[in-house]
Amino acid sequence: MAFDSTATYVATDSLKQAVDAAVTLARPLLIKGEPGTGKTRLAEELAASLDTRLLTWHIKSSTKATQGLYEYDAVSRLRDSQIGVEGVEHVGNYIKPGKLWEAFSADKRVVLLIDEIDKADIEFPNDLLQELDRMTFYVHETGETISARHRPIIVITSNNEKELPDAFLRRCFFHYIEFPDRDTMQAILDVHYPELAPELASEALQVFFDLREVPGLKKKPSTSELVDWLKLLMADDLAREALYQRDPGKALPPLAGALIKNEQDTQLLQRLAFMVRRRGR
Repeated sequence: MAFDSTATYVATDSLKQAVDAAVTLARPLLIKGEPGTGKTRLAEELAASLDTRLLTWHIKSSTKATQGLYEYDAVSRLRDSQIGVEGVEHVGNYIKPGKLWEAFSADKRVVLLIDEIDKADIEFPNDLLQELDRMTFYVHETGETISARHRPIIVITSNNEKELPDAFLRRCFFHYIEFPDRDTMQAILDVHYPELAPELASEALQVFFDLREVPGLKKKPSTSELVDWLKLLMADDLAREALYQRDPGKALPPLAGALIKNEQDTQLLQRLAFMVRRRGR
């Protein structure tokens, strides 16, 4: 398999190689990078390019590894037994397959996205070692073993909120998505907005990369936020004109709420703009 850019997704050469390497090795692809750099989108585009299903397991701080295998609803079974519901003797009626079970039992190879694994407890990755390595697990309540009919392609994303265990990392192929340079970002904009005026693209990219270079910024604007900002600029003639005639002494670009997401960064930019104005007097 050779993964490539699609009509809606720009993949760098290093990312293409990482996807192909993970598939060749039959190992999970662990993707890290700044929020908004297309980690989750990669799994969606990979599934689309293979014409197969995407199964997504969104991880939360409360998520347990066993939930990806199955969940046994003992409470419902007890309640049903007390009121005489038929089928209560069949424990399988109270077992809900998780995303790994769904991926293992699919009739063709699927793409399984384990999204934001670093949100879970530190033991969460280690609890999945055997299942991801051997592609099999045991259901204690029914005594059956679930094995993958077709080994799924597994994409795991992380925002680096916490370190992942070494034992888990050894079983993955790792790739860090570098933040796009200006040429790659232009290619991304061309994909999203093929009719985008060159002047608007140039001005927007200049402001965007200038903002990312501001020292002390708590949250740098991301690719997805640039895409949203441009959508707003294209729909607002006054904001677009304000961008073209922007005064460097002004704190924020027009419609800055699409790029700047907290009050600390807003205040920082306002202070910097004030200093620029004072130097210009």
